[in-house]
Amino acid sequence: MKQLIIFSILAIGLGTMPACRVPADTTVNHQLPLPVSFNQDTDTVNSAGLTRKLFYTSPLLDALLDTVIANNYDLLIAAQRIEAARAMVLQTRGLLAPQVNAGVVPSLRKFGLYTMDGAGNKTTDIEPGKVVPENLPDFYMGLQTSWEVDIWGKLKNKKKAALARVLASVEGKHYIQTSLVAETAGAYYELMAADQVLRMLDETILLQEQAIGTVRILKENAKVNELAVQQFEAQLLGMKTMRLETQQLVVAIENQINFLAGRLPRPVVRDSSFFANPSLPLIKAGIPTALLRNRPDIRQAEWELAATKADLRSARAAYFPSFTLNAGIGLQAYRASLLFTFPESVAYSLIAGLAGPVLNRRQIEAEFARSSAQQKEALYKYQQTVTRSFLEVDQELKKILNLDQVFTLKAKEKDILSSSITVSGDLFRTGRANYLEVLITRQNALRSNMELINTRKNQYLAVISLYKAIGGGWN
Repeated sequence: MKQLIIFSILAIGLGTMPACRVPADTTVNHQLPLPVSFNQDTDTVNSAGLTRKLFYTSPLLDALLDTVIANNYDLLIAAQRIEAARAMVLQTRGLLAPQVNAGVVPSLRKFGLYTMDGAGNKTTDIEPGKVVPENLPDFYMGLQTSWEVDIWGKLKNKKKAALARVLASVEGKHYIQTSLVAETAGAYYELMAADQVLRMLDETILLQEQAIGTVRILKENAKVNELAVQQFEAQLLGMKTMRLETQQLVVAIENQINFLAGRLPRPVVRDSSFFANPSLPLIKAGIPTALLRNRPDIRQAEWELAATKADLRSARAAYFPSFTLNAGIGLQAYRASLLFTFPESVAYSLIAGLAGPVLNRRQIEAEFARSSAQQKEALYKYQQTVTRSFLEVDQELKKILNLDQVFTLKAKEKDILSSSITVSGDLFRTGRANYLEVLITRQNALRSNMELINTRKNQYLAVISLYKAIGGGWN
Protein backbone atom coordinates (compact mmCIF):
# COMPACT_ATOMS: atom_id res chain seq x y z
CA MET A 1 0.00 0.00 0.00
CA LYS A 2 2.82 2.37 0.87
CA GLN A 3 4.43 1.73 -2.53
CA LEU A 4 1.11 2.42 -4.25
CA ILE A 5 0.73 5.77 -2.45
CA ILE A 6 4.27 6.79 -3.37
CA PHE A 7 3.66 5.80 -6.99
CA SER A 8 0.41 7.80 -7.08
CA ILE A 9 2.17 10.89 -5.72
CA LEU A 10 4.89 10.57 -8.34
CA ALA A 11 2.29 10.10 -11.10
CA ILE A 12 0.38 13.20 -10.01
CA GLY A 13 3.60 15.19 -9.87
CA LEU A 14 4.59 13.96 -13.32
CA GLY A 15 1.18 14.94 -14.67
CA THR A 16 1.11 18.43 -13.19
CA MET A 17 4.76 19.50 -13.43
CA PRO A 18 4.79 20.05 -17.23
CA ALA A 19 1.48 21.91 -17.02
CA CYS A 20 3.18 24.70 -15.09
CA ARG A 21 4.99 25.69 -18.27
CA VAL A 22 2.31 25.00 -20.84
CA PRO A 23 1.78 28.05 -23.13
CA ALA A 24 -1.60 29.73 -23.15
CA ASP A 25 -4.20 28.93 -25.79
CA THR A 26 -3.57 31.54 -28.51
CA THR A 27 -6.32 30.71 -31.00
CA VAL A 28 -7.30 33.90 -32.82
CA ASN A 29 -10.58 35.59 -33.65
CA HIS A 30 -10.95 35.82 -37.43
CA GLN A 31 -13.90 38.20 -37.60
CA LEU A 32 -13.33 41.00 -40.11
CA PRO A 33 -15.51 44.15 -40.19
CA LEU A 34 -17.23 44.66 -43.55
CA PRO A 35 -19.18 47.59 -45.00
CA VAL A 36 -22.93 47.25 -44.67
CA SER A 37 -23.58 47.61 -48.41
CA PHE A 38 -22.15 47.91 -51.90
CA ASN A 39 -22.47 51.46 -53.28
CA GLN A 40 -25.04 52.27 -50.57
CA ASP A 41 -27.40 49.63 -51.97
CA THR A 42 -29.19 47.90 -49.08
CA ASP A 43 -30.97 45.28 -51.23
CA THR A 44 -30.30 41.91 -49.61
CA VAL A 45 -31.25 39.89 -52.70
CA ASN A 46 -28.18 38.01 -53.97
CA SER A 47 -27.93 36.36 -57.37
CA ALA A 48 -25.26 33.88 -56.26
CA GLY A 49 -28.06 31.40 -55.57
CA LEU A 50 -28.84 31.23 -59.28
CA THR A 51 -27.56 27.99 -60.71
CA ARG A 52 -25.42 28.35 -63.80
CA LYS A 53 -28.26 26.85 -65.88
CA LEU A 54 -30.48 29.76 -64.88
CA PHE A 55 -27.73 32.33 -65.36
CA TYR A 56 -26.24 31.03 -68.62
CA THR A 57 -29.43 30.53 -70.59
CA SER A 58 -27.74 29.52 -73.84
CA PRO A 59 -28.26 25.76 -74.42
CA LEU A 60 -24.99 25.52 -76.36
CA LEU A 61 -23.02 27.26 -73.61
CA ASP A 62 -24.72 25.16 -70.97
CA ALA A 63 -23.73 21.95 -72.79
CA LEU A 64 -20.17 23.23 -73.07
CA LEU A 65 -20.05 23.97 -69.33
CA ASP A 66 -21.29 20.43 -68.60
CA THR A 67 -18.39 19.08 -70.63
CA VAL A 68 -15.87 21.28 -68.85
CA ILE A 69 -17.14 20.28 -65.40
CA ALA A 70 -17.04 16.60 -66.32
CA ASN A 71 -13.62 16.51 -67.99
CA ASN A 72 -11.50 19.40 -66.72
CA TYR A 73 -8.20 18.19 -65.30
CA ASP A 74 -8.08 20.75 -62.49
CA LEU A 75 -11.46 19.54 -61.23
CA LEU A 76 -10.40 15.90 -61.49
CA ILE A 77 -7.24 16.68 -59.51
CA ALA A 78 -9.30 18.57 -56.91
CA ALA A 79 -11.59 15.54 -56.51
CA GLN A 80 -8.57 13.37 -55.69
CA ARG A 81 -7.41 15.92 -53.13
CA ILE A 82 -10.78 15.54 -51.43
CA GLU A 83 -10.34 11.76 -51.33
CA ALA A 84 -6.85 12.17 -49.84
CA ALA A 85 -8.22 14.53 -47.18
CA ARG A 86 -10.99 12.06 -46.33
CA ALA A 87 -8.38 9.35 -45.90
CA MET A 88 -6.63 11.57 -43.37
CA VAL A 89 -9.88 11.79 -41.38
CA LEU A 90 -10.08 8.00 -41.26
CA GLN A 91 -6.46 7.88 -40.16
CA THR A 92 -6.97 10.35 -37.30
CA ARG A 93 -10.19 8.60 -36.31
CA GLY A 94 -8.19 5.40 -36.00
CA LEU A 95 -5.80 7.08 -33.57
CA LEU A 96 -8.69 7.60 -31.14
CA ALA A 97 -9.60 3.91 -31.08
CA PRO A 98 -7.56 1.12 -29.46
CA GLN A 99 -5.08 -0.61 -31.75
CA VAL A 100 -5.74 -4.36 -31.70
CA ASN A 101 -3.37 -6.83 -33.40
CA ALA A 102 -3.63 -10.59 -33.66
CA GLY A 103 -0.56 -12.70 -34.10
CA VAL A 104 1.23 -15.98 -33.69
CA VAL A 105 4.73 -15.53 -32.26
CA PRO A 106 7.09 -18.52 -31.99
CA SER A 107 10.44 -17.81 -30.32
CA LEU A 108 13.47 -19.46 -28.72
CA ARG A 109 15.28 -18.02 -25.72
CA LYS A 110 18.42 -18.90 -23.76
CA PHE A 111 19.20 -17.11 -20.51
CA GLY A 112 22.74 -16.73 -19.25
CA LEU A 113 23.50 -19.23 -16.46
CA TYR A 114 24.83 -16.47 -14.21
CA THR A 115 21.59 -14.54 -14.29
CA MET A 116 18.53 -14.70 -12.14
CA ASP A 117 16.47 -16.34 -14.86
CA GLY A 118 19.21 -18.79 -15.90
CA ALA A 119 20.08 -19.86 -12.37
CA GLY A 120 16.44 -20.18 -11.36
CA ASN A 121 15.53 -22.26 -14.40
CA LYS A 122 18.30 -24.76 -13.54
CA THR A 123 16.43 -25.78 -10.41
CA THR A 124 12.81 -25.28 -11.53
CA ASP A 125 10.57 -27.96 -12.98
CA ILE A 126 8.56 -26.85 -15.96
CA GLU A 127 6.61 -30.09 -15.72
CA PRO A 128 6.67 -32.69 -12.96
CA GLY A 129 10.12 -34.27 -13.08
CA LYS A 130 11.32 -32.10 -16.00
CA VAL A 131 13.62 -29.09 -15.51
CA VAL A 132 13.17 -25.93 -17.60
CA PRO A 133 15.16 -26.47 -20.82
CA GLU A 134 18.29 -24.35 -21.29
CA ASN A 135 17.09 -23.49 -24.80
CA LEU A 136 13.53 -22.53 -24.00
CA PRO A 137 10.99 -22.51 -26.85
CA ASP A 138 8.01 -20.19 -26.54
CA PHE A 139 4.81 -20.22 -28.56
CA TYR A 140 2.29 -17.41 -28.24
CA MET A 141 -1.01 -16.91 -30.06
CA GLY A 142 -3.41 -14.13 -29.11
CA LEU A 143 -4.39 -10.47 -29.22
CA GLN A 144 -2.33 -7.40 -28.31
CA THR A 145 -3.89 -3.97 -27.86
CA SER A 146 -2.54 -0.48 -27.24
CA TRP A 147 -4.68 2.57 -26.56
CA GLU A 148 -3.71 6.15 -25.85
CA VAL A 149 -6.50 7.63 -23.78
CA ASP A 150 -7.09 11.11 -25.21
CA ILE A 151 -7.43 12.97 -21.90
CA TRP A 152 -6.31 16.39 -23.16
CA GLY A 153 -7.90 16.29 -26.63
CA LYS A 154 -4.65 15.97 -28.60
CA LEU A 155 -5.98 13.25 -30.89
CA LYS A 156 -9.49 14.68 -31.01
CA ASN A 157 -8.15 17.99 -32.28
CA LYS A 158 -6.09 16.20 -34.92
CA LYS A 159 -9.34 14.65 -36.13
CA LYS A 160 -11.03 18.07 -36.13
CA ALA A 161 -8.16 19.50 -38.17
CA ALA A 162 -8.38 16.68 -40.70
CA LEU A 163 -12.15 17.07 -41.02
CA ALA A 164 -11.79 20.84 -41.51
CA ARG A 165 -9.29 20.20 -44.29
CA VAL A 166 -11.77 17.88 -46.00
CA LEU A 167 -14.35 20.65 -45.99
CA ALA A 168 -11.70 23.13 -47.17
CA SER A 169 -10.79 20.84 -50.07
CA VAL A 170 -14.48 20.54 -51.01
CA GLU A 171 -14.77 24.34 -51.06
CA GLY A 172 -11.53 24.48 -53.03
CA LYS A 173 -13.12 22.25 -55.67
CA HIS A 174 -16.17 24.53 -55.71
CA TYR A 175 -13.93 27.56 -56.23
CA ILE A 176 -12.10 25.84 -59.08
CA GLN A 177 -15.45 25.08 -60.65
CA THR A 178 -16.77 28.63 -60.38
CA SER A 179 -13.49 29.91 -61.85
CA LEU A 180 -13.69 27.41 -64.71
CA VAL A 181 -17.32 28.26 -65.42
CA ALA A 182 -16.45 31.97 -65.54
CA GLU A 183 -13.34 31.37 -67.67
CA THR A 184 -15.21 29.12 -70.11
CA ALA A 185 -18.16 31.48 -70.43
CA GLY A 186 -15.80 34.41 -70.91
CA ALA A 187 -13.91 32.58 -73.66
CA TYR A 188 -17.24 31.61 -75.25
CA TYR A 189 -18.34 35.25 -75.47
CA GLU A 190 -14.91 36.28 -76.75
CA LEU A 191 -15.35 33.65 -79.46
CA MET A 192 -18.75 35.02 -80.43
CA ALA A 193 -17.30 38.54 -80.46
CA ALA A 194 -14.53 37.36 -82.79
CA ASP A 195 -17.19 35.82 -85.04
CA GLN A 196 -18.97 39.17 -85.10
CA VAL A 197 -15.71 40.91 -86.02
CA LEU A 198 -15.22 38.45 -88.89
CA ARG A 199 -18.73 39.12 -90.20
CA MET A 200 -18.19 42.87 -89.92
CA LEU A 201 -14.83 42.62 -91.73
CA ASP A 202 -16.39 40.53 -94.51
CA GLU A 203 -19.05 43.20 -95.05
CA THR A 204 -16.46 45.98 -94.95
CA ILE A 205 -14.13 44.15 -97.35
CA LEU A 206 -17.00 43.69 -99.81
CA LEU A 207 -17.83 47.40 -99.64
CA GLN A 208 -14.14 48.28 -99.99
CA GLU A 209 -13.82 46.13 -103.11
CA GLN A 210 -16.83 47.90 -104.59
CA ALA A 211 -15.27 51.25 -103.69
CA ILE A 212 -12.03 50.28 -105.45
CA GLY A 213 -14.02 49.53 -108.58
CA THR A 214 -15.58 52.98 -108.37
CA VAL A 215 -12.19 54.65 -107.86
CA ARG A 216 -10.72 52.86 -110.86
CA ILE A 217 -13.59 54.11 -113.02
CA LEU A 218 -12.98 57.64 -111.74
CA LYS A 219 -9.29 57.26 -112.60
CA GLU A 220 -10.14 56.23 -116.14
CA ASN A 221 -12.21 59.40 -116.37
CA ALA A 222 -9.23 61.39 -115.04
CA LYS A 223 -11.10 62.47 -111.91
CA VAL A 224 -8.57 60.84 -109.55
CA ASN A 225 -5.00 59.65 -109.95
CA GLU A 226 -3.22 56.33 -109.37
CA LEU A 227 -2.36 57.33 -105.80
CA ALA A 228 -6.04 57.23 -104.82
CA VAL A 229 -6.38 53.72 -106.28
CA GLN A 230 -3.31 52.54 -104.37
CA GLN A 231 -4.54 54.03 -101.10
CA PHE A 232 -7.89 52.25 -101.43
CA GLU A 233 -6.12 48.97 -102.29
CA ALA A 234 -3.73 49.36 -99.34
CA GLN A 235 -6.68 49.87 -97.03
CA LEU A 236 -8.29 46.72 -98.42
CA LEU A 237 -5.11 44.72 -97.80
CA GLY A 238 -5.05 45.98 -94.22
CA MET A 239 -8.61 44.75 -93.73
CA LYS A 240 -7.77 41.32 -95.14
CA THR A 241 -4.75 41.12 -92.84
CA MET A 242 -6.96 42.01 -89.91
CA ARG A 243 -9.34 39.24 -90.93
CA LEU A 244 -6.55 36.65 -90.95
CA GLU A 245 -5.41 37.80 -87.52
CA THR A 246 -8.97 37.48 -86.23
CA GLN A 247 -9.20 33.96 -87.68
CA GLN A 248 -6.05 33.04 -85.77
CA LEU A 249 -7.59 34.53 -82.63
CA VAL A 250 -10.61 32.26 -83.14
CA VAL A 251 -8.28 29.24 -83.32
CA ALA A 252 -6.54 30.31 -80.09
CA ILE A 253 -9.82 30.81 -78.22
CA GLU A 254 -11.19 27.47 -79.44
CA ASN A 255 -8.03 25.73 -78.24
CA GLN A 256 -8.34 27.47 -74.89
CA ILE A 257 -11.91 26.19 -74.53
CA ASN A 258 -10.94 22.69 -75.64
CA PHE A 259 -8.16 22.61 -73.05
CA LEU A 260 -10.61 23.63 -70.32
CA ALA A 261 -12.91 20.85 -71.54
CA GLY A 262 -10.07 18.32 -71.44
CA ARG A 263 -10.27 17.43 -75.12
CA LEU A 264 -8.20 17.65 -78.28
CA PRO A 265 -8.68 20.43 -80.89
CA ARG A 266 -12.15 20.58 -82.42
CA PRO A 267 -14.57 23.32 -83.50
CA VAL A 268 -16.59 24.82 -80.68
CA VAL A 269 -20.32 24.86 -81.42
CA ARG A 270 -21.65 28.29 -80.54
CA ASP A 271 -24.42 30.81 -81.09
CA SER A 272 -24.16 33.02 -84.15
CA SER A 273 -26.14 36.02 -82.89
CA PHE A 274 -23.86 37.99 -80.59
CA PHE A 275 -26.08 41.10 -80.46
CA ALA A 276 -29.40 39.24 -80.55
CA ASN A 277 -30.17 39.88 -76.87
CA PRO A 278 -30.29 43.65 -76.32
CA SER A 279 -30.16 43.35 -72.51
CA LEU A 280 -27.59 41.70 -70.27
CA PRO A 281 -28.44 39.39 -67.34
CA LEU A 282 -29.37 41.39 -64.25
CA ILE A 283 -27.14 40.52 -61.30
CA LYS A 284 -27.86 41.57 -57.72
CA ALA A 285 -24.81 41.64 -55.47
CA GLY A 286 -26.72 41.64 -52.17
CA ILE A 287 -24.86 42.79 -49.06
CA PRO A 288 -21.16 42.22 -48.28
CA THR A 289 -21.83 39.70 -45.49
CA ALA A 290 -23.46 37.42 -48.07
CA LEU A 291 -20.00 36.86 -49.55
CA LEU A 292 -19.00 34.99 -46.39
CA ARG A 293 -21.56 32.27 -47.07
CA ASN A 294 -21.59 32.30 -50.88
CA ARG A 295 -17.95 32.51 -52.01
CA PRO A 296 -16.21 29.13 -51.98
CA ASP A 297 -12.73 30.64 -51.62
CA ILE A 298 -13.80 32.49 -48.45
CA ARG A 299 -15.30 29.33 -46.98
CA GLN A 300 -12.18 27.42 -47.96
CA ALA A 301 -9.96 29.95 -46.19
CA GLU A 302 -12.23 29.79 -43.14
CA TRP A 303 -12.00 25.99 -42.95
CA GLU A 304 -8.23 26.16 -43.39
CA LEU A 305 -8.12 28.58 -40.46
CA ALA A 306 -10.29 26.23 -38.38
CA ALA A 307 -7.86 23.40 -39.18
CA THR A 308 -4.87 25.41 -37.96
CA LYS A 309 -6.74 26.27 -34.75
CA ALA A 310 -7.29 22.57 -34.10
CA ASP A 311 -3.64 21.88 -34.92
CA LEU A 312 -2.57 24.47 -32.37
CA ARG A 313 -4.77 22.95 -29.65
CA SER A 314 -3.36 19.52 -30.45
CA ALA A 315 0.21 20.87 -30.26
CA ARG A 316 -0.59 22.49 -26.92
CA ALA A 317 -2.02 19.22 -25.57
CA ALA A 318 1.31 17.54 -26.34
CA TYR A 319 2.79 19.40 -23.33
CA PHE A 320 0.62 17.28 -21.01
CA PRO A 321 1.43 13.65 -20.13
CA SER A 322 -0.06 10.95 -22.33
CA PHE A 323 -1.89 8.06 -20.69
CA THR A 324 -1.63 4.71 -22.46
CA LEU A 325 -3.08 1.28 -21.83
CA ASN A 326 -1.41 -1.86 -23.17
CA ALA A 327 -3.08 -5.23 -22.81
CA GLY A 328 -2.83 -8.70 -24.23
CA ILE A 329 -4.62 -12.02 -23.96
CA GLY A 330 -3.86 -15.32 -25.62
CA LEU A 331 -2.41 -18.76 -25.35
CA GLN A 332 1.24 -19.37 -24.45
CA ALA A 333 3.31 -22.53 -23.90
CA TYR A 334 6.84 -23.78 -24.33
CA ARG A 335 5.61 -26.64 -26.52
CA ALA A 336 3.08 -26.34 -29.36
CA SER A 337 1.19 -29.42 -28.22
CA LEU A 338 0.46 -27.72 -24.89
CA LEU A 339 -0.80 -24.46 -26.48
CA PHE A 340 -4.47 -25.42 -26.21
CA THR A 341 -4.30 -26.82 -22.69
CA PHE A 342 -6.77 -24.86 -20.59
CA PRO A 343 -6.50 -23.00 -18.31
CA GLU A 344 -2.76 -23.57 -17.93
CA SER A 345 -1.85 -22.00 -21.31
CA VAL A 346 -3.97 -18.86 -20.89
CA ALA A 347 -1.81 -15.70 -20.62
CA TYR A 348 -2.81 -12.08 -20.22
CA SER A 349 -1.30 -8.72 -19.33
CA LEU A 350 -2.48 -5.20 -18.51
CA ILE A 351 -0.09 -2.27 -18.33
CA ALA A 352 -1.01 1.36 -17.73
CA GLY A 353 1.47 4.15 -18.36
CA LEU A 354 1.57 7.89 -17.76
CA ALA A 355 4.44 9.66 -19.53
CA GLY A 356 5.17 13.29 -20.19
CA PRO A 357 8.04 15.50 -21.26
CA VAL A 358 10.32 16.67 -18.46
CA LEU A 359 13.76 17.63 -19.79
CA ASN A 360 14.00 17.81 -23.59
CA ARG A 361 10.82 19.50 -24.85
CA ARG A 362 12.27 21.27 -27.85
CA GLN A 363 10.37 19.16 -30.36
CA ILE A 364 7.07 19.93 -28.63
CA GLU A 365 7.90 23.62 -28.35
CA ALA A 366 8.92 23.74 -32.01
CA GLU A 367 5.67 22.05 -33.07
CA PHE A 368 3.65 24.53 -31.02
CA ALA A 369 5.55 27.47 -32.53
CA ARG A 370 5.02 26.09 -36.04
CA SER A 371 1.30 25.56 -35.44
CA SER A 372 0.97 29.08 -34.02
CA ALA A 373 2.69 30.59 -37.07
CA GLN A 374 0.52 28.55 -39.44
CA GLN A 375 -2.60 29.76 -37.64
CA LYS A 376 -1.58 33.39 -38.11
CA GLU A 377 -0.74 32.72 -41.76
CA ALA A 378 -4.19 31.16 -42.29
CA LEU A 379 -5.77 34.15 -40.53
CA TYR A 380 -4.05 36.62 -42.85
CA LYS A 381 -5.02 34.54 -45.88
CA TYR A 382 -8.64 34.54 -44.73
CA GLN A 383 -8.66 38.29 -44.21
CA GLN A 384 -6.89 38.77 -47.55
CA THR A 385 -9.50 36.64 -49.32
CA VAL A 386 -12.40 38.53 -47.76
CA THR A 387 -10.85 41.90 -48.63
CA ARG A 388 -10.12 40.85 -52.20
CA SER A 389 -13.67 39.51 -52.59
CA PHE A 390 -15.25 42.78 -51.52
CA LEU A 391 -13.00 44.78 -53.85
CA GLU A 392 -13.80 42.46 -56.77
CA VAL A 393 -17.54 42.92 -56.32
CA ASP A 394 -17.17 46.68 -55.92
CA GLN A 395 -15.01 46.89 -59.04
CA GLU A 396 -17.33 44.80 -61.22
CA LEU A 397 -20.43 46.72 -60.12
CA LYS A 398 -18.83 50.02 -61.11
CA LYS A 399 -17.46 48.54 -64.33
CA ILE A 400 -20.94 47.41 -65.40
CA LEU A 401 -22.35 50.90 -64.82
CA ASN A 402 -19.51 52.57 -66.74
CA LEU A 403 -19.67 50.08 -69.62
CA ASP A 404 -23.40 50.74 -70.00
CA GLN A 405 -22.64 54.40 -70.62
CA VAL A 406 -19.69 53.57 -72.87
CA PHE A 407 -21.85 51.23 -74.97
CA THR A 408 -24.53 53.89 -75.41
CA LEU A 409 -21.97 56.43 -76.62
CA LYS A 410 -20.19 53.93 -78.86
CA ALA A 411 -23.47 52.86 -80.45
CA LYS A 412 -24.25 56.50 -81.34
CA GLU A 413 -20.71 56.98 -82.67
CA LYS A 414 -21.02 53.84 -84.78
CA ASP A 415 -24.36 54.96 -86.29
CA ILE A 416 -22.95 58.38 -87.18
CA LEU A 417 -19.77 56.99 -88.74
CA SER A 418 -21.68 54.30 -90.64
CA SER A 419 -23.92 56.92 -92.23
CA SER A 420 -20.87 59.10 -92.93
CA ILE A 421 -19.52 56.38 -95.25
CA THR A 422 -22.46 56.94 -97.63
CA VAL A 423 -22.15 60.73 -97.32
CA SER A 424 -18.42 60.71 -98.02
CA GLY A 425 -18.91 58.40 -100.99
CA ASP A 426 -21.53 60.67 -102.54
CA LEU A 427 -19.36 63.75 -101.98
CA PHE A 428 -16.34 61.94 -103.44
CA ARG A 429 -18.18 60.97 -106.62
CA THR A 430 -19.37 64.54 -107.11
CA GLY A 431 -15.90 65.94 -106.47
CA ARG A 432 -16.76 67.72 -103.23
CA ALA A 433 -14.57 65.46 -101.09
CA ASN A 434 -11.15 63.98 -101.78
CA TYR A 435 -10.21 60.33 -101.48
CA LEU A 436 -8.32 60.91 -98.20
CA GLU A 437 -11.53 62.01 -96.52
CA VAL A 438 -13.24 58.87 -97.80
CA LEU A 439 -10.40 56.65 -96.53
CA ILE A 440 -10.39 58.31 -93.10
CA THR A 441 -14.16 57.98 -92.85
CA ARG A 442 -14.02 54.26 -93.67
CA GLN A 443 -11.15 53.73 -91.25
CA ASN A 444 -13.00 55.52 -88.45
CA ALA A 445 -16.18 53.54 -89.14
CA LEU A 446 -14.24 50.27 -88.99
CA ARG A 447 -12.59 51.29 -85.74
CA SER A 448 -15.93 52.32 -84.25
CA ASN A 449 -17.55 49.00 -85.21
CA MET A 450 -14.75 47.02 -83.61
CA GLU A 451 -14.84 49.15 -80.46
CA LEU A 452 -18.59 48.63 -80.17
CA ILE A 453 -18.16 44.85 -80.45
CA ASN A 454 -15.36 44.97 -77.89
CA THR A 455 -17.46 47.05 -75.51
CA ARG A 456 -20.35 44.60 -75.80
CA LYS A 457 -17.95 41.74 -75.10
CA ASN A 458 -16.58 43.57 -72.05
CA GLN A 459 -20.13 44.03 -70.78
CA TYR A 460 -20.70 40.27 -70.88
CA LEU A 461 -17.34 39.62 -69.26
CA ALA A 462 -18.10 42.11 -66.47
CA VAL A 463 -21.42 40.42 -65.73
CA ILE A 464 -19.70 37.02 -65.68
CA SER A 465 -17.00 38.37 -63.37
CA LEU A 466 -19.63 39.82 -61.03
CA TYR A 467 -21.51 36.51 -60.97
CA LYS A 468 -18.28 34.78 -59.99
CA ALA A 469 -17.33 37.52 -57.49
CA ILE A 470 -20.55 37.14 -55.50
CA GLY A 471 -20.03 33.38 -55.29
CA GLY A 472 -22.09 31.99 -58.17
CA GLY A 473 -21.24 29.31 -60.67
CA TRP A 474 -20.33 26.29 -58.55
CA ASN A 475 -23.81 24.98 -57.83
